[in-house]
Amino acid sequence: MYQLSPNIELLFTEAGSDAADRVRAAAAAGFDAVEMWGTSDKDVKSLADALTETGVALTSLLAEPRTNFTLPGTDLGPFFEGLDRAVENARLLGCPRVVLGSGIGFPGAKRPQNLQKLVEVFSQAVERTRGSGVKLVLEPVNTRVDHPGALLDRTADAVLVARGVDSDSFGILYDLYHSVTEGEDPAKELANAAGLVDYVQIADAPGRGEPGSGAIDWPRHLSVLRAAGYNGPIGLEYFPTVPSAESLAYIRSAAAGA
Repeated sequence: MYQLSPNIELLFTEAGSDAADRVRAAAAAGFDAVEMWGTSDKDVKSLADALTETGVALTSLLAEPRTNFTLPGTDLGPFFEGLDRAVENARLLGCPRVVLGSGIGFPGAKRPQNLQKLVEVFSQAVERTRGSGVKLVLEPVNTRVDHPGALLDRTADAVLVARGVDSDSFGILYDLYHSVTEGEDPAKELANAAGLVDYVQIADAPGRGEPGSGAIDWPRHLSVLRAAGYNGPIGLEYFPTVPSAESLAYIRSAAAGA
């Protein structure tokens, strides 16, 4: 059975705006893990106390800002400073991974040049965070609906970058919703990414609602995920169309049999 990790930015909002209270609500609903986005707007100590109190694990958080790399030679200081903060907070919160975005790339450069630049930037990031115990994971996103202009809109390109970085401390986040929205075949993409997928997120498509609200065949796709060798947590990063507890019922049942 997969460990399901609700995103507390989107779920258990009924508990209020405080992240710590949403962690407690997730625990009360029977979850032993949650994920979140950035920490810049969070009371990290309060959140850490809530995680310790409930025994809930934090499975992922984002590096901020989601840097839009611009031209070669641009100042990457804000990216590295944000990465340092994210890794520090991940360690305080017991979170094993920090999620990175690609930004919009470097205008004027062809895609292969852009990807090579990402290899260079993220190789520096790995060196900078060496010994932290925190893994960096790169997320490709869809540009058709949610993230127009993002450089990494193909799982295969994220795989290429990860292979270029070539570190046990660097992997990819495979988001089934983004992949399906881009028209990819999950089985093919997961096979190509073998050994590199460190984290998975899901939402239904179309609509990015809870599993069961769209057209994705969840029993089949969870089986594809299992067949690809992924046994880690699954982040539930969706916009619920019904109250949180109700929105979680279907995927909990489907995951129980996966």
